[in-house]
Amino acid sequence: MYDVIIIGGGPAGLTAATYLRRAEKTALVLEKNAFGGQITWSPRVENFPGFVSVSGTELGDKLLEQAMEQGAEVELDEAEAIEAIDGAFRVRCVSGESFDGRSVILATGARPRLLGVENEEALVGSGVSFCAVCDGAFYKGRRVAVCGGGNSALQDAVLLSDSCEHVTLIHRRDSFRGEVKLVETLREKENVDFMLNASVTALLGEDELRAVRVEQDGAEKEIAVDGLFVAVGHEPDHSAFASWLELDKAGYAASGENCLTKTPGLFVAGDCRSKGVRQLTTAVADGAVAALAACRWIDGQ
Repeated sequence: MYDVIIIGGGPAGLTAATYLRRAEKTALVLEKNAFGGQITWSPRVENFPGFVSVSGTELGDKLLEQAMEQGAEVELDEAEAIEAIDGAFRVRCVSGESFDGRSVILATGARPRLLGVENEEALVGSGVSFCAVCDGAFYKGRRVAVCGGGNSALQDAVLLSDSCEHVTLIHRRDSFRGEVKLVETLREKENVDFMLNASVTALLGEDELRAVRVEQDGAEKEIAVDGLFVAVGHEPDHSAFASWLELDKAGYAASGENCLTKTPGLFVAGDCRSKGVRQLTTAVADGAVAALAACRWIDGQ
């Protein structure tokens, strides 16, 4: 019986594990893919306190090393269900293993929606990005494209236009879903082009992105770019545990800064939580908050 089982081994989950061990609580971290989370896709991180520049993989390794050094246990296994057992929780995994804990922290994150074109995942971190705030500075003076039509895509295009040589905004409809003011701001920029009624059909390049193929009004054309920023939305990665949560309209766990849920003893942390900003720093902050909340819950029992 662990004090806390953490589902998700990204920055939020690993930070929670470190805080729990510092409070002398036993902690198990379950991760289904790779420890470190989506930040491992980023070749360089320059906005995380304490590091001038660090690769996403190295940062993920350091977070894992720190949690394990404190005594956290880790398992590479996918949690598929949570059950209630005598005032505690049982977490069942796809491997057939199950683990019991007095408390659970869901730190499953949110995954960006992909375009679904060939070679997309292989080029993530090598020209394909999902975060202009994180990676935009690496494309200063270069040509990029943004795919999407909501506020996130428009804000990414505005940010990139300030430092990139040229920005092509690609959207599959003839009008944008985002704010009119953002569209007007982009229309006034000389280094921004719009491609409406257009869809990305192929990513060209082997080790690095060199161009995107776009279909517009039945015709295809290639656009030479160094980077493609995909901004077609995110979705929380906690569908298997939704019954334990109250969800907002977008499907995220409707929890405030206290990281509490409708289920006593179950907490959420990181990008799976309803929030305005999803960044590394907000994820690790959630991890600390959720861990301390779990400590209070366990001590109160």
